[in-house]
Amino acid sequence: MTRILFVGQKPETVDFTDPSLPPGFDAEKINAGIAIAVEQIKARGWVGETCMITPDGAGRAMLEKALRAVAYDCVVIGGGLRLPPKSLLLFEMVANVVHRAAPGAAIAFNTKPENTAEAAARQLEAA
Repeated sequence: MTRILFVGQKPETVDFTDPSLPPGFDAEKINAGIAIAVEQIKARGWVGETCMITPDGAGRAMLEKALRAVAYDCVVIGGGLRLPPKSLLLFEMVANVVHRAAPGAAIAFNTKPENTAEAAARQLEAA
């Protein structure tokens, strides 16, 4: 069974006043996209889990716990962690935790929650 972990910043902790974020984004829209991602992962016959972290030590601990609990085939790191310049330190932390805690997992990047399954498929097919 193929297992996918979708990692992102907990939408309720995002600073939507950041001018680098697309206009009109809010926690409700992101949560709706995450729900679509989960359904698309299931539609491919995969087991999908989400790990929406807070941008602090508790988020790091949550991610480490999730990665150590299950062996994932692919970890998809969401655009909200990678794209806003002020999220660089959070992205670095996530990338390093995934690298250390899940060295056998492919790493994929989405551009929005709705293309998470597509991002995972790219990397799983490349393996």
